Amino acid sequence: MMHESLVNEDWQSIVARLGGAKALNESARETKAFLRPREIKDAVDLLRMILAYCLGERGLRLTAAWAASVGLVDISGVGLLYRLRQCGDWLELLIGKVLSSAAPKASRGRLIRIVDATTVPKAGAAAKKNSQLWRIHSAFDLPHERFGHFELTDQKEGERLDRIPVVKGEIRIADRAYLQPERMATVLGRGADVLIRAGWKSARWLDAKGNLFDLIAALRKASARGLIDQPIWVGRKGGAALALRLVAIKKPPEAAAEARRKAHRDAQREGYQLSKQALAAADWVILITSLSPDDFTTDDILALYRLRWRIELGFKRLKSLVGLKSPPGINARSARPYILAHLLVILLLEPLVERIEDSPRLAEAA
Repeated sequence: MMHESLVNEDWQSIVARLGGAKALNESARETKAFLRPREIKDAVDLLRMILAYCLGERGLRLTAAWAASVGLVDISGVGLLYRLRQCGDWLELLIGKVLSSAAPKASRGRLIRIVDATTVPKAGAAAKKNSQLWRIHSAFDLPHERFGHFELTDQKEGERLDRIPVVKGEIRIADRAYLQPERMATVLGRGADVLIRAGWKSARWLDAKGNLFDLIAALRKASARGLIDQPIWVGRKGGAALALRLVAIKKPPEAAAEARRKAHRDAQREGYQLSKQALAAADWVILITSLSPDDFTTDDILALYRLRWRIELGFKRLKSLVGLKSPPGINARSARPYILAHLLVILLLEPLVERIEDSPRLAEAA
């Protein structure tokens, strides 16, 4: 099992990547995850036991039995649960250190940061009935293809473009859920550029004079050419309109037909009448960006947005390679470190991920 390999064969390299035993002990004391040696001699053994539980399928009692059988620590399942609940802040600190150690240099000297979120369901019948979730807000950094930020919340915390700290000069790429004019203004004000997919009615579109801009009419007018690249303004409630750039490309016939079929299915499922404007917009990929046409051509913008699939691949690795799923139990104090342990491990595995995914054991299991 890969998780057992992680906590046995490769354990010393993991400890080294986390700064060594001394650094682990210091950070564990700093966050009160480990204060003094008792049944557990140091923070290194504590981390190994926590990861063994979170990444394995033994449960509390069997993980405790495994720890005793290998001479790691003699502890009960209840004792392990208590320790787990003390480790949330420590695991979050370790994640931050791994992320900061991998600060990438982007193409053209700029960081390309893809932001998105993924979810895992909360445990328990009541949580399932009410669709309660844990939401993992993430940034995936290029060109190193590594997660650069994680933040864990419940489903009450929505996706926000400015949730993740801005690195001055970065290019922040996001899907249409992040077309949020006030938050876009915040990101732009902190020295970043944005590239965001748009829905035809997801913003108040304006022209240079501040008049309403008919986006659908513009799409229809450009139908023969199949391409738009022009200035556009996005209205805001709390300030001046954002001066941006509209880039839209018409989808190939098969992709457009599938988009229209999906729009019909969604309308039927949710019980609303599909408008002619929505059908017209379904034929297009609509993007808005603050990147200048002098520096980034239309093809550059389209190529940049196509990079967004990289974060989807990162999420797939998180859930399939590391096995992130619904954390056991309903207590947030144990669920949080359970999820954070998986996030820590995917960061540790990313430099090795190609070797792991090509390994015979993984191929046999697929």
